[in-house]
Amino acid sequence: MSTTSTTEDALRDWKQWHAQRVETVSAPYGPLSLTGTHWLADHPDGALPGLPGRWAEDGDEVVLTTGPEDGLTLDGRPFPGTARLTADPGPVTAARLALGERRLVVLRREGLWAVRDFDPGAPARRAFTGIEATSYDPRFAVEGRFTPYGEDRTVRVSNADGVERGLGLGGELAFRLAGQDHTLQVSVEADGSLWAVFADATSGGSSYRFRFLRPAAPGADGRVTVDLNRVLLPPCAFADHFICPFPPPGNTLPVEIAAGERNVALR
Repeated sequence: MSTTSTTEDALRDWKQWHAQRVETVSAPYGPLSLTGTHWLADHPDGALPGLPGRWAEDGDEVVLTTGPEDGLTLDGRPFPGTARLTADPGPVTAARLALGERRLVVLRREGLWAVRDFDPGAPARRAFTGIEATSYDPRFAVEGRFTPYGEDRTVRVSNADGVERGLGLGGELAFRLAGQDHTLQVSVEADGSLWAVFADATSGGSSYRFRFLRPAAPGADGRVTVDLNRVLLPPCAFADHFICPFPPPGNTLPVEIAAGERNVALR
């Protein structure tokens, strides 16, 4: 197969990927629909902004007390009374709690409980016109090598909401781009794929202040394709109420990664 054919196939695949990304983020319960993340510890009186009922932490559960006038449903049914809830493990559409078309997702991070409010009528979703992204460029698809740490590490990094939290790291991803060697610290997902939070010389200028890279699981020899054409905007680029981690020390590249998703386009 010729290089031209390979590039044309890669461009076609990239266009499909980009179209799917736009569809995903603009879906009724995609990231643009998040209108609030309410930490129960910030509301000891049990009243969460814009939400009915009384919410309280009780060890490994959240206790919600509600009346018939509140309009909340649990598993699709009205439930005036008291419910004991655990964290929602699945997609937003599978959340047990709803308020009309809104979905309320129970969340736990580092022992703290929160409720996320997803509203299909969110202003950001109505204003969204697309994702600004650079079209496929074969120069930004290179071979890399993953080297795992002897044991997982956790570093404390600032998050988009101003709070410092732990970020688990499982190894380093090395690759060569335009004659220069680079290394990123990466997390290892449950399926073996990799996840890097990084910034570069375009961050805060022609692209969002940091972005995500999600390579596939490396092979047994550690080899993995590093396709920077598929660099992603973090969820907090679409809604301020996400708590995305900032890049860990060493994950700010000194070069311009003029590839992948750059910014959210709003009307």
